[in-house]
Amino acid sequence: MRICFVTHKVIKGDGQGRVNYEVMVEAIRQGHEITVISAELSDELRNHGQVKWIRINMRKIPTLLLRYQAFALLSAIWLWSHRKHIDLTVVNGFITYARSDINCIHFVHSAWVKSKYHPFRERKNLKTLYQYIYNRLNASLERFAMKRTKHIISVSEQVKRELAGDAKIEPSRISVITNGVDLDEFYPRSMSRKDYQLDENKVYALFAGDLRSSRKNLDTVLHALVKVENIHLLVLGYTEKSSYPKLAETLGLSDRVHFLGYRKNVAELMSLVDLFIFPSRYEPFSLVVLEAMASGLPVITSSKCGAVELLSEDSAVVMEDPDDTEGLVHILNELLFNKERLKIMSKRAREVARKHTWGSMAEKYLRLIHSTR
Repeated sequence: MRICFVTHKVIKGDGQGRVNYEVMVEAIRQGHEITVISAELSDELRNHGQVKWIRINMRKIPTLLLRYQAFALLSAIWLWSHRKHIDLTVVNGFITYARSDINCIHFVHSAWVKSKYHPFRERKNLKTLYQYIYNRLNASLERFAMKRTKHIISVSEQVKRELAGDAKIEPSRISVITNGVDLDEFYPRSMSRKDYQLDENKVYALFAGDLRSSRKNLDTVLHALVKVENIHLLVLGYTEKSSYPKLAETLGLSDRVHFLGYRKNVAELMSLVDLFIFPSRYEPFSLVVLEAMASGLPVITSSKCGAVELLSEDSAVVMEDPDDTEGLVHILNELLFNKERLKIMSKRAREVARKHTWGSMAEKYLRLIHSTR
């Protein structure tokens, strides 16, 4: 089969990009010919004999909104002119004006723009106004794209509900295929904290996410740590233009909250800590939660995170209200003094993660691709 994938990124270091990468690897393994229309493509796929790359370079276009519109138009022109050479087209959300056979949805703009946590509802300025306009436009465009595809894949049941409720898509047209995890990269391993200048006798938690956005909810974690004095927190993510380092300093947490910036050795760092804290205010899935589970970390997350659908009661603690600071304080204090529960959570988390590999995810995608043709 000649399959065309239309997406912005096909790389391992990006959530949606990693899904695209793994699906294409499986498609190649099954002998399909692949055409990729994207801005970025991993080296191993770029140089593969079964892959043809149509690169659309948008770096010189000034704003994300204009870049995506240019990509949507240019990709559509290519597809319209080469349609007879393609058997099936797979896209991500609104990414092209051309019709598709399968649309894979990782984020629902029509749901996010209605959320009480949208930046424009928290503070009104030119930046958040731009984000609001951007999301409103994409909410309309994603509905347009959904009407022009045969079948939709959502990354979680939460996303499926949002597509049905907010984007007004018929549930019968939507299949759920959750993300996967690399068990060879993320696994419990023995690491020396001394090699990372960490104290062997202290309790460490990990937070990872976009530190420029309040959506990931680091502020609730920091306020909870004020009342839980026996935990140190490692924070991963770009600190440029982030208010959180200043907030940690204001709260008197500078000696216990360690901002490590963007790091590529996330798997190693997960093996250095005792638990993972991620009470996101809105998260269609969140790959990092699955990575933490695969690393054998007890997880604290929120009901607003799509990945909770994979969690069992004894593998994680789920906060119904991500803004419940006192509730998080109670959870942390309880876990600090219940080492046996932490061990059970660690074991169960790894068991859950083992059921959700990249390989099993990609095979589900290919089965749906075959049935949609």
